[in-house]
Amino acid sequence: MPLVSARALSAREFTYELPDGTGKGAVVSVPFGRSRVRGVVVEVVDAAPVGVKALPVEAVLHELPPALVDLALWVAEYYGSTPARALELVAPVRRRRRKEQASPIERQSLEGEAAPAQLSPDQEQALARIAEGGRFLLYGPTGSGKTEVYLQAAASALERGLGTIVLVPEIALTPQTVGRFRVRFGDSVALLHSGLTDAERRDERERIARGDARIVVGARSAIFAPMKRVGLICIDEEHDPSYKQESDPRYDARTVAAKRAALEGAVAIFGSATPRPESWERLERLELRERLGGRLPPVRIVDLRREAGYPLSAPLLEALGAIAESGGKAILLLNRRGVAPALHCRACGATFRCPDCDVALVLHRDETLRCHHCGHAEPAPAECPVCRSVELARIGAGTQRLERELAVRVPELELIRLDADTVSRPEELAGTLRRFRDADRAVLLGTQMVAKGHHFEGVALAAVVDADTGLGLPDLRAEERTFQLVTQLAGRSGRDAPGRVLVQTFQPDARPLVLAARHDVRRFLADELERRRELGYPPFRHLVRVLATAPSEADALRLLGELRGGLDGHGAELLGPAPLFRLRGKHRAQLVAKTGEPRRLAARAAQLLAAAAPAMRRAGLTAVVDVDPQTL
Repeated sequence: MPLVSARALSAREFTYELPDGTGKGAVVSVPFGRSRVRGVVVEVVDAAPVGVKALPVEAVLHELPPALVDLALWVAEYYGSTPARALELVAPVRRRRRKEQASPIERQSLEGEAAPAQLSPDQEQALARIAEGGRFLLYGPTGSGKTEVYLQAAASALERGLGTIVLVPEIALTPQTVGRFRVRFGDSVALLHSGLTDAERRDERERIARGDARIVVGARSAIFAPMKRVGLICIDEEHDPSYKQESDPRYDARTVAAKRAALEGAVAIFGSATPRPESWERLERLELRERLGGRLPPVRIVDLRREAGYPLSAPLLEALGAIAESGGKAILLLNRRGVAPALHCRACGATFRCPDCDVALVLHRDETLRCHHCGHAEPAPAECPVCRSVELARIGAGTQRLERELAVRVPELELIRLDADTVSRPEELAGTLRRFRDADRAVLLGTQMVAKGHHFEGVALAAVVDADTGLGLPDLRAEERTFQLVTQLAGRSGRDAPGRVLVQTFQPDARPLVLAARHDVRRFLADELERRRELGYPPFRHLVRVLATAPSEADALRLLGELRGGLDGHGAELLGPAPLFRLRGKHRAQLVAKTGEPRRLAARAAQLLAAAAPAMRRAGLTAVVDVDPQTL
C-alpha cells in the first residue's frame, strides 16, 4: 500500500516483488510512477495478478508488528478514511539521524512515588480479576489508587514477557505519569506524544521496536507504538474527549485501544473517577470504593446571583485569604472552551435550550438562537420566559483577567497560570508543575488542564470560578462534561490534609452541579443513561456526522441536503442539515445521523462524497465524515 496523499491512489493496493523473508508489516521504498515513495506490505501472495508485472521493491526500511497493519486497516474502514492515511499513523516518516539525542523523559517527567507497603482490598480484588483477562472499567474517587493498579498490572505483564501501553488524554498529564512509571521500571519506559521533536519521536519509536522499552506512556498517538507482544493497555482518565483526533483519520484512541487489545489478546483497563456513560454501560466494572489518605472534601456551591464580585466572590476571596495567612495551595479552574456562548438570564440563571435535542441553544449575530444538532431556530427573546427579567447577557471572564484580579486582591499568593498561552513546550509544562509542587502560598490557575489527573500535596482549596461556561455549550455532552470537570477538580483538594471545594455558578440548582457537590457519580450516570436512551444518543446508538465547508452557507446546506437524500432508507435517523458558525472564513453546516450501524452509514456517505468530489472541487466545497464525534 503506497503512502501517498491522493485519495484515489491511497485507497488502492499495488503489487511489488519482495525480497525473500520480507513479510506483512515491512515498510519499503518503491518506485511509483516517476517518483519513489514509501509503502507498507499489507499482504504477501505467491504470484502477481494476471497481467501485472511486479517491479521489485528498492529497499526494506524497517518492519512493523503485523497487528499494527491490521489495526491501521481497521481504523481506515471504521472511520471512513483511506488505508494510506491510517497506515501513516503506524509508519510515520523517520528522520535521518544527525546526532545522538538525549532522552526526553529526563526533562519531561516529575519525580514518582515508591510502591505502597500494601494494597487495599479493592485493589487486590481488581488485580485478581484483571489477571483473568478482558476489558474493564476501573472506577473510584480521585485518590483511590487507580494508578497503582496500572503499575501492578504492568509489572505482572512484564513478568510474562509482555509490554504495556499507558494512555493519558493530554500532554499535560505525561510528566507525573511518566515519573511514576519510571520509578518502578527505570529505563524500560518510553514516552510518545506530539510535543516531541521528530528526532526524539524517532529515537523513542526505535527503542520500542527493539524491545528496549517495554512500557510506553503517551497521549492518543501512543496507541500506535511499534511494540511487539502487547499484554496490557491502560486508558487513564478515559472520560476525556481529548482522546478523539480531529483530523483525518478522525479516530478515537479509546476505541482504537479496545481494538488493538482484541487483536493482541491484551487486557484493556479504562480508568476514571467520572466514567463516560458509554463505558459505564458496556464494560465490566471494577470499583475502588475508598479514597486513600483522606476523605473527599466538602463542596460548597456559591450562588453568583447573590454575589457582587465576579470572577472572585466573597467566599472565594475568604478561602484564598486563609491560604495567604496559613499557607497551602489552591487550584482555580476557569474553562473558556467554546466559541459561541449561550444566552443566560442574570436574574434566575436560566439557559435557553432546544426543545428537541436537550442541548443549549447558541446565540448568533443575527439575534437568533439555534440548535447545532437539528437546525431548530427561534428569535432571541427580549426578556426571560421563565422570570420575565430583561437582564439577558453573556457573562464570563478569561484566565488572564482572573490572573490580574488575583494579583490585586491577594498579592501575597504566588500565581502560576497553566493554559495554552503559557505552556507551549513539554519542558515548560514540567517546569510549571514542579514550580507549583514546590511552592507554598501558591495558586495554580488555568483552563481544564489544571483539573486533570494531577496529584499535589498541600492543596487546601479547589475552586471552579465559573461552572456555567460548560453548561452553556451547545452539545449533548455539556452536562456530562460539567459534572466530570467539577468532580475531577474536587479530587485535587484534600488528598493529604483537610481540603475544601468551591463551585461558583449562576445556576446553583443545575443537576450536574448538585450531583457533583455530593460526589454522586452513580446517580448522575443513571440519570444520564435514561436521558440518552430516550433521545437515542450513545451508548444506545452511534452518531455519524458529516461536516461541510463552503464559500456560502447556502452551498454547504445544499450539499448536505443532497447527501441526506442519498442516505435516506439506510436505517438512520437524520438530523439537519443545520448551519454552524463560520470558522476561519468558511461557512459550515453539518448533517448528523443516529444509527446502529455506523460503519455501513459512514461507508455510504464516503461513497456519495467521492462521486461528487470533482463537482465539489470546482465549487470550493469540502466535506468530512466523522464517526462517533465527541462534539457537535
